[in-house]
Amino acid sequence: MIPERGKAEDASVVVKNKRVPDPSHRFKKQIEFVLEVDKLKQIRRQTILMDRSRRENSAEHSWHIALMVSLFAEYSADSDIDLMRVIKMLLMHDLVEIDAGDTYCYDDAGRQDQTRREEIAARRIFGLLPEDQASEMRSLWDEFEERKSPESKFAHALDRVQPFLHNYFTDGQTWQENNIASHQVQDRMRPVKDGSPALWEYVNALIEDAVERGLLDK
Repeated sequence: MIPERGKAEDASVVVKNKRVPDPSHRFKKQIEFVLEVDKLKQIRRQTILMDRSRRENSAEHSWHIALMVSLFAEYSADSDIDLMRVIKMLLMHDLVEIDAGDTYCYDDAGRQDQTRREEIAARRIFGLLPEDQASEMRSLWDEFEERKSPESKFAHALDRVQPFLHNYFTDGQTWQENNIASHQVQDRMRPVKDGSPALWEYVNALIEDAVERGLLDK
């Protein structure tokens, strides 16, 4: 059964002008953005925590994969990538889920309008920032979505590896709950190859083991 999508409850905070030390309201917009993106902590993903106590939220996912950039940099397909750019991409790539919700990667019906929902969300959320920062964040988000640059390919590899590891090391709990087969996981993980051949090799080894152990159907 495909899980229902959720989005953040509306609890926006408006910063009072008289307390802002910036007559251009640049600082005000930045503070309001910081408070707005707190809503990402409300977005529940399907990934189970390693202790299996609950499902992670999207802010936890973003932190986890940003940390992985430094750890796995040596396995990037391109040794000359801008790691700070990758970290920025991964910290903000899921902010759109505040409005659009998290779409389960194997929910074919939900993915049909995912692009439209996230485009609308990107315009609103990044539009809260001062114009120059809004443009930078939107550019990074577009770069991530297009998956053409070396940085975006590595970012995508990590974005897919993290939940995969949770699935495998929780004995395929989410896979089994949703009747996911090995070919679906293989297709989902394929972009890892472009960003990190070493991680792709490891992923394939774990998929084979998951099938042998009955965690995934063939």
